[in-house]
Amino acid sequence: MDDRLAPPETRVEYLDGAELFAGPAELPQATQHFDLTYVLGAHIAKGYRGAVDMLTRTGEASDHAPDASVFAQKPDRGGRRRLEELAFEICDKQALAVPTDKARRLIGRGVRRVFCILVKQRRVLEWSRETDGWRPLPKDAVIEDPCFVRPLPIESLLDATSSDDAVARALLQKRVPALEQAVAEAEARGEARGAALGEIRTAQEVITIVLQARGIAIPAEVARAIASCNDVNKLRRWLKKAATTTTAAAVVAGSRRKR
Repeated sequence: MDDRLAPPETRVEYLDGAELFAGPAELPQATQHFDLTYVLGAHIAKGYRGAVDMLTRTGEASDHAPDASVFAQKPDRGGRRRLEELAFEICDKQALAVPTDKARRLIGRGVRRVFCILVKQRRVLEWSRETDGWRPLPKDAVIEDPCFVRPLPIESLLDATSSDDAVARALLQKRVPALEQAVAEAEARGEARGAALGEIRTAQEVITIVLQARGIAIPAEVARAIASCNDVNKLRRWLKKAATTTTAAAVVAGSRRKR
């Protein structure tokens, strides 16, 4: 895994002896790179690690770097990093022939699964060993794999709003320690104030904690709506919204007029 043809920390890759220059990206490919790593990072399971532009030697004359990849974190017996299990390529202006050649060699090297995101067509492809070619994935499909804590929705790779939803669900599935501790402390304070009142206050606090943990700003008007709500069932509905929404206002939308 440590043998190199391409000089590390450069934009040079090699494919069948031909030198390729991996130039900087423009919109929309640049944002697609960001969205891909954003979603992957949240979904990666314990024991695995994600990487961007990590060189992989796939043959005597080939040494190239997938746009993103996932590999087992534990080194092999020789202390070297393990071959990636998943690899992702993003294709915009580049001819599909280049990702195709890369995918064929990555699979031949032992990579389990290779995906390609077509930016302009807004499609995701997966390499098929059976056909030795790309297989389109439906937009409503998911990628199920041991590398992920939960199935990764295809739509989350193509739409920014869906990306936020998928990331929120993955983080909740991961049981992030800081979030778990905050929820536990809120529940403990709720119990101390009594069962009925505690459930209300806990729900109010957890909604706020979830929004803050996801980096969503909470306007004063929304904070007041949450703090003044004493309807447990409504708070439970708001909590579910807080795990997937993109704005705090959407959590209480349509509810303030009914109080």
